[in-house]
Amino acid sequence: MGQNHGFPARRDGSGDLHPGSSARRFLKSTAVIALAVMAGFSAHAPASAQENAIIQPGFMAVTGFPGTLIPGFEEGLLPGVDPVDETFIDTERASLRIFDMTWLGAPPEGQVVFTPPPFEVPASEIGQVFGLAYDDGKREETTAIVPNLYAAATSLHGLQIVTEDEDEDGRPERQRRGEAGARFMDGQFGEKNGGGPGSIWKIDGITGAVTLFANIDTNSGPGIGNIAFDRSHRQFFASDLDSGLIHRIDIDGNLIDTFDHGVDGRPARGLDPVADDGAVMDIQGAAFDAEEPKSWGYTQEERRVHGLAMHGGRLYYAVGEEAEIWSVGIARDGTFAGDPRWELTVEAEEDLPVTDIAFDTRGFMYLAQRGEVENRYDYSSFADSGEASVLRYWRESPDDPETESIWVPAPQEYAVGFPEPYRQGAGGIDLQYGYDAEGFFNRNACAATLVKTGDRLRDNPALEEQLIEGGPLAVHGVQLTRSTLVRPKNEPPFGSWFADYDGFFEDPEVKGHVGDVEVWRPCEGRAGYYEPIPYPGDIPVPGWPPGFPPPNDLPPCIELETAAYFCTPAGLEADLYIHDRAGIGGDSLSAKSLTPGVGVSPSRQTVPGLATPFTLGINGHIPGETVDLGLCFYKQSDAEAGGYFPCCKVTLPLETPLESCAP
Repeated sequence: MGQNHGFPARRDGSGDLHPGSSARRFLKSTAVIALAVMAGFSAHAPASAQENAIIQPGFMAVTGFPGTLIPGFEEGLLPGVDPVDETFIDTERASLRIFDMTWLGAPPEGQVVFTPPPFEVPASEIGQVFGLAYDDGKREETTAIVPNLYAAATSLHGLQIVTEDEDEDGRPERQRRGEAGARFMDGQFGEKNGGGPGSIWKIDGITGAVTLFANIDTNSGPGIGNIAFDRSHRQFFASDLDSGLIHRIDIDGNLIDTFDHGVDGRPARGLDPVADDGAVMDIQGAAFDAEEPKSWGYTQEERRVHGLAMHGGRLYYAVGEEAEIWSVGIARDGTFAGDPRWELTVEAEEDLPVTDIAFDTRGFMYLAQRGEVENRYDYSSFADSGEASVLRYWRESPDDPETESIWVPAPQEYAVGFPEPYRQGAGGIDLQYGYDAEGFFNRNACAATLVKTGDRLRDNPALEEQLIEGGPLAVHGVQLTRSTLVRPKNEPPFGSWFADYDGFFEDPEVKGHVGDVEVWRPCEGRAGYYEPIPYPGDIPVPGWPPGFPPPNDLPPCIELETAAYFCTPAGLEADLYIHDRAGIGGDSLSAKSLTPGVGVSPSRQTVPGLATPFTLGINGHIPGETVDLGLCFYKQSDAEAGGYFPCCKVTLPLETPLESCAP
């Protein structure tokens, strides 16, 4: 992935080439054409209801820095002028690409894969972006499920400012320090389309049309940490690096309300509240330094939220550089439930921010770190590289009362990139379908592959002779690995595929030029999509104890809001979130299996409140089988009082995941 400093061979969204401006132009263009030809032999028609849609199952979106150029370089520079002072963001190249990853050509052997030419969104349209999210693909104009893609403005790919052209060379003047009249460089935040540092862009999944979806206009320049989509309520969440707030945004892009971790989250762990200090980015003030992130107006680390992910009815979020993972419930009406909960403090080799979070269909939580923010004036580095880990956590089963967290204290780690110590992560992570022996994706394996963004992924001189057989070495892009290959397996990562972000394979020393990754992999009906489980017919009629016969039109006394599934060493577990429709104030659940050969445990349990799920272990079932549960919902204090007590009895058909919990 190169900077090109005035020598770019440009491509637009169609894959066409646009000439650059030097003798090197032909060689670069030839290389890109060769890759495109190879990609043509690799393509196969993906199964999709909309064959011409730019987003289809198995497609992968990646954000990254588009590269640079010197406008008017052909005319030369004035004597004594530093070329770096005349180097600008190349607005015609892409800051977001969508790749067809449905066929990788062969089994993983550490090689570079060449895909069909990606769909591209140039920096002129959306500026610099990092965080990505898909919606659910539901559309008014068609029954086809084709999602839209959303991308959030970022400072993680540098901040560039300019003032007006003073030397009349046709180029604005680059500035390192704040100056009167300074503005953001073209291509920084999509200003020509009304964008700014708080913008979220919408890319139509069928046509590729780009529109401004939402704008947090109070963001002065730090940008957005990441975004997440809530399928159950059709809404988004965005973390604001300026204020520290998590914004809730409806499906039409309207800002609804916010959650303040610093003020409302920290006290739940006995920590003092920390309000935003009010610092803002002022690019026209003398205190601003483009190479010093402390002058950029970030909120304090204690309240700075980066990665986000929805899981099991809760919004998970990462706070600070010595990263902690927290969650907050999302209420039935979509609002923040006001029940923030510390989940864990990240155990990694280095204390770095977690910029992305993902969950798979088995309940594993994946975390991606990104190196500390750097903004070199020569565009060479936007993040420190070589120390960022990719980690996997899972819940303790049973929960160990000696540990503070419900998650295991020590995570598993993945080898990312060939340079030792295999920690080349760039902060993006997601799950992808599995692949067969020929490299074709398998839609029956919803989350078998882990995708990580990274720098210098194939750059290891000690292994050069072996690596060169698999393609170029200077790869800045993504690494795809079977999710079971945790370290020390796949170390070095020859059991992986690699894909470059921009196809130039230049500048092995650049750092932080790749951002987030998001894969569209619909897995409806499988664990991992936490929606109310449908009943096969009408809502089942509850049984009532003697003396409490309901009127004929009384609705069920309880209903299942959400079922979340987890694979544990003991097998499948289901978290049941119960809605107390009758208002009996129950806190306890008695459960038994009504399906022969299937067992559930425990038979009785009590929880502190209905924001906490009832957890049932299920064994002896066939994956995908519907298990009938006989439930009795009651108050523990009534049971302890002795004698007859009221309970709400319901038969619940529970659809288990299609994927097995077998290791």
